[in-house]
Amino acid sequence: MKIRYLHTMIRVLDLDRTVAFFNLLGLTETRRIENEKGRFTLVFLAPPDQPECPVELTWNWDGDEGLPSDSRHFGHLAYEVENIYEICQKLADAGVTINRPPRDGHMAFVRSPDNISIELLQQGQSLPVQEPWASMENTGHW
Repeated sequence: MKIRYLHTMIRVLDLDRTVAFFNLLGLTETRRIENEKGRFTLVFLAPPDQPECPVELTWNWDGDEGLPSDSRHFGHLAYEVENIYEICQKLADAGVTINRPPRDGHMAFVRSPDNISIELLQQGQSLPVQEPWASMENTGHW
């Protein structure tokens, strides 16, 4: 039996805000579907060099009262990054809370506007430990 990865789907409450968050991570929109009859929008975003590995954002036009307030049961999305410190600084500068700072130069966790946990992993070897990250405490849960 053969299996092929298609995408990961998350429901979002504010499409523009969530797209902006994933744009900060470097993902770009690869496809958008507006479904008038179903009253929803699907936006697919992926790293520029990996269009075959998208995250699908599902936004219901009439709201989504059933969306849990804490989506921790979902697990997380994971992305490999060229420089863990640079991406965390970019996110922090944009007002994103770094829930688990990259104290080890290798791993960090942040949350999307819809409370989806995002793991960031340093490509290759861990970077040398550096401040301010080394002494930062965790914020919230990740």
